[in-house]
Amino acid sequence: ALHACGVPAAPPIVASCPANLAMALGFAGSADLSATDADGIVNNAVITSAAVPGISLVNFQAASAAGANATVSLSVGAGVAQGSYPVVVRFDNDQSQQASCTINVSVASPTGVTHSIPQIQGPGETSPYAGTVQTTEGVVTAKVGSGFFLQDPVGDGDPQTSDGIFVYTTAANSGTVQVGDQVRITGTVTDYAPVAGGHAYTELQNISAIVKTGSGIAVTPTNIQLPYANLGQVEGMLVRFTNALTVSQLEFLGDRGEVTLSSGRLEAPTNHYRAGSNEAKALALANAGNQIVLDDGIFTTPATIPYLGADGSLRAGDTVSGLTGVVDFGAKGGGGAGFKLQPTVAPVFSQDNPRSAPPALVAGNIKVASANVLNYFTTFTNGTDVEGHTVQGCSLGSSVSKSNCRGADNLNEFNRQTAKIVGELKSIDADVFGLMEIQNSGEYTVGYLVKALNEAISPGTGFQTYAVVPKPASTGTDAIRVAMIYKPASLTMVGGALSDADSINNRPPMAQTFAAANGARFSLIVNHLKSKGSCPAGSGGDADKGDGQSCWNATRVNQATRLVTTFAPQVAAAAGDAKVLMIGDFNSYGMEDPIKVITDTGYVNQLERFVRGGGGMPYSFVFNGEAGYLDHALASPALTPSVVDAAEWHNNADEPTVVDYNTDGKPEDKYTAAPYRASDHDPVVISLNLAAPYSDVSAGVTTSATGLVFSRATGKYSSTFSVTNTGAAALSGPFQVEFDGLPAGVTLSNASGSHAGAPYITVNAATLAPGATVSFALSFSKTGTANISYTTKVYSGNF
Repeated sequence: ALHACGVPAAPPIVASCPANLAMALGFAGSADLSATDADGIVNNAVITSAAVPGISLVNFQAASAAGANATVSLSVGAGVAQGSYPVVVRFDNDQSQQASCTINVSVASPTGVTHSIPQIQGPGETSPYAGTVQTTEGVVTAKVGSGFFLQDPVGDGDPQTSDGIFVYTTAANSGTVQVGDQVRITGTVTDYAPVAGGHAYTELQNISAIVKTGSGIAVTPTNIQLPYANLGQVEGMLVRFTNALTVSQLEFLGDRGEVTLSSGRLEAPTNHYRAGSNEAKALALANAGNQIVLDDGIFTTPATIPYLGADGSLRAGDTVSGLTGVVDFGAKGGGGAGFKLQPTVAPVFSQDNPRSAPPALVAGNIKVASANVLNYFTTFTNGTDVEGHTVQGCSLGSSVSKSNCRGADNLNEFNRQTAKIVGELKSIDADVFGLMEIQNSGEYTVGYLVKALNEAISPGTGFQTYAVVPKPASTGTDAIRVAMIYKPASLTMVGGALSDADSINNRPPMAQTFAAANGARFSLIVNHLKSKGSCPAGSGGDADKGDGQSCWNATRVNQATRLVTTFAPQVAAAAGDAKVLMIGDFNSYGMEDPIKVITDTGYVNQLERFVRGGGGMPYSFVFNGEAGYLDHALASPALTPSVVDAAEWHNNADEPTVVDYNTDGKPEDKYTAAPYRASDHDPVVISLNLAAPYSDVSAGVTTSATGLVFSRATGKYSSTFSVTNTGAAALSGPFQVEFDGLPAGVTLSNASGSHAGAPYITVNAATLAPGATVSFALSFSKTGTANISYTTKVYSGNF
């Protein structure tokens, strides 16, 4: 036969068979066998050892393709005589290869039971038989990656002692049992704590014997519901939840196949109550007893992401009813350990929280939005940038390195990220956006985003719907900064942007004053306070106090204090207007200390006002199964009457991370360009109805002027001008009297200013009652021979 030198031999067939299969005399059973071949198709299985009546291969399924598994069951009938039978099974493939394995089948009377499963579990947190070898009996209710669950089908009737137990063993041992088999098993009782000092999970290890004593037995699930005072009392048991459970977290769906469930949404305690209060403590305790993690029984990254719906997503707020499975306990995503449910019936989720369009707010004349864009960097973690340059880095303090970059790993990921963020901003269609987590690269990165946004709005036209608010003097030393973009057609910048470069602010707040089309002004301050992560060592003021506010709270309090005592007053003074709106990621839930510092000075929390005030729960972020809002809209007392609505758009926080722009660390790519999971924070949208600062009241007044008198000393013409309220209601001041149509060469010498190209005089009267008159002096100068003439308009308010 032709021999090709240097070509590797064809990979062999690899068989997977249990070494032993123990059967109780008079009972039938089976074991799972499989085989695979990397470059061939396993297409046959046969027993090659001496035939034994009652022992046979059944249910053979050939491999569907090269590399796929062929499966078969080794069946042992109830009539097989007592004894030991080494059964040799040979697998064949389409390449004329063969591989064999031996299963030592033993049929004998089983060892007697020493203690029942409820006795082994005991009523306490640990087993009274921990460290001892016991023989017990039960029915297999579920098989998972590291063993199987066994339950006493009758139980002892004591709700404090679990009737189930987990058997931690090899895949080969698990292959000898099927769900519904009754087995007698011998092993060491162990109280396993996945986290040191945490809950101890009683299980059987070091299995020395598994003997089948029955099959086809159905265990009736025990009905329970969340909240449940102590899930340890049903650990290892088959249960059915009688109440609908709500999806509370999806952070670890893709990499661990986990979904956190609860009875209703869980709110972060400090989102609703002051940190350290009795109410916050009670809610934290209630939340802890109202969670279970739905797992997928694999304990590794699943090849197929479980539980996703037809739209490619599963959202927090969706529900599942009739959930049935076995209560497990073990490590969970994000660290630590908790109770889990390994389902025995495929869960069916109801889309009770479907994807939505941006919130339809009460209409105003200005829409403001806050959006955390989750590390939008035009320089990538692989050292390249959006223009294709290599050996690039990001700035952090005095360091420039690719390790400082936090966003996309490469251009492909960046383009995917851009599509989602642009889709989010375009859908919201705000007149001005405050952005957080933009690369601190001057105006380059925010400018790139605006260019992409404008192209998405008006493809191929070059029309610029949005513009960048030029950066302030300081944008800080962090790798990320805050930024603003706005619609010049809707707003006009008044003055330049300001920032607070005080050392307390690693990411300085940025402020800009705007004028609306009707002349109304307001100032916007975008913030990104110190995050809750990367806790400092020690027990100082910034350490985690265990009150729900996490670490760096003292720094956030100091940042908030400086914001309301120093920076915001500077912004209002520069604007000449007290209407100020603070937005951004404050890294503080609704009732935490930094927010109280701000609201104690009179600022009004608009999400509490409109969302909770409307019967909802305000939230923009989900962490550890609890929802809360880190992203705020806080309006000064002067602005609050002009805020007509505020809400979050839940396009991000409720979505699983597996649908984001990243391409790494995912078993499947579920990305779409739709604006869902564009970030980990939900955007906040605010509707302002800013009244014009002045109104024309000319129709409700009469005006008159005395004759002009020329002064040789001053060279000016003087007169007294009067305004009389002819209406039935008082007019509010101050008043602006505008003098239109002055001839060339004529100047109103004592004008207060100019409006629409005409001079005006301000009359600082608080009100003008019906029939009342207010008078003031006029002074004109002129050149040439033109007569002094004019028409007037009278306005209430300020220009």
